[in-house]
Amino acid sequence: MEETDLLIVTEEEEGERLDKLLARRFKEVYSRTYFQYLIDEHLVLLNGLPVKKRIKPLVGDEIEVQFAAIPEIDLTPEAISLSILYEDDDLLVVNKPAGMVVHPAPGNWSGTFVNALLYHCQQLEGQSSSLRPGIVHRLDKETSGVLVAAKTLDMQQKLIELFASRQVYKEYLAICIGHPPDGEIRAPIGRHPIHRKQMAIVPTGREAISICKTLAYQDKLSLVQVVIATGRTHQIRVHLKYKGTPVLGDNLYGNPSLNQYYSAQRQLLHAAVMRFRHPLTNQEMEWRAPVPHDMQRFVRRIHPKGSLCD
Repeated sequence: MEETDLLIVTEEEEGERLDKLLARRFKEVYSRTYFQYLIDEHLVLLNGLPVKKRIKPLVGDEIEVQFAAIPEIDLTPEAISLSILYEDDDLLVVNKPAGMVVHPAPGNWSGTFVNALLYHCQQLEGQSSSLRPGIVHRLDKETSGVLVAAKTLDMQQKLIELFASRQVYKEYLAICIGHPPDGEIRAPIGRHPIHRKQMAIVPTGREAISICKTLAYQDKLSLVQVVIATGRTHQIRVHLKYKGTPVLGDNLYGNPSLNQYYSAQRQLLHAAVMRFRHPLTNQEMEWRAPVPHDMQRFVRRIHPKGSLCD
């Protein structure tokens, strides 16, 4: 698992090159060369966007750093089956299964979506020196559903900008413990002050907006539709925990005893719908990923008609 940290630029740091600023902040741990590598890999975001190492942040800017190990091996294309929802010359849309890691990270250098993508899209092989060829957004390992990837560098940049500017409609389905209230959840998310692998609702966090609607409720469980207007790390899971209705099966933010009682083997969260205008054709496109079998069992339990399982 990668470690992530969120920094706020101080007055003393304003006008300093990004790589130099980070090296100074972590001078006893990491080198400037290391941060240059992270920046080149888009593992450092300035106000939510990837930038060049020579940029000079302003006071109050937010810097998100994902600390990843420098790989000592090249990424290898792997013949991993993909459930393709759409494909053209520039982009690929798949239904990611639960359990698949999106991009390589310490402990997961193979078997990832990137390895499968390199095999499926031969033109990406020239980018295999990057840890994230084609990747424009992420889904957690245990989250299933619609995942978009770029097949060219130009499309990758255009899609990254599309996601960053909130021009992508993202709709999820979740099985929740309890009955979350309908409506908007607007609560800032940042790194947990004590548990550094967790996110939390913190006053200094970044704006996070989720719109929830309960589709069905039965036997202390809810089937919930969540549309996210922002894309913060673990956003839906943190917001639902904040409301006292965590995602069933979530081992990080959920209820361990109820996860065991209901025999939930993973966090029951599914990226069901994505919609945006194709950056090259300007055509509005929408993709829907079928509800996976392990979630269908709970959907039918809560929503007897089972209309969402088709």
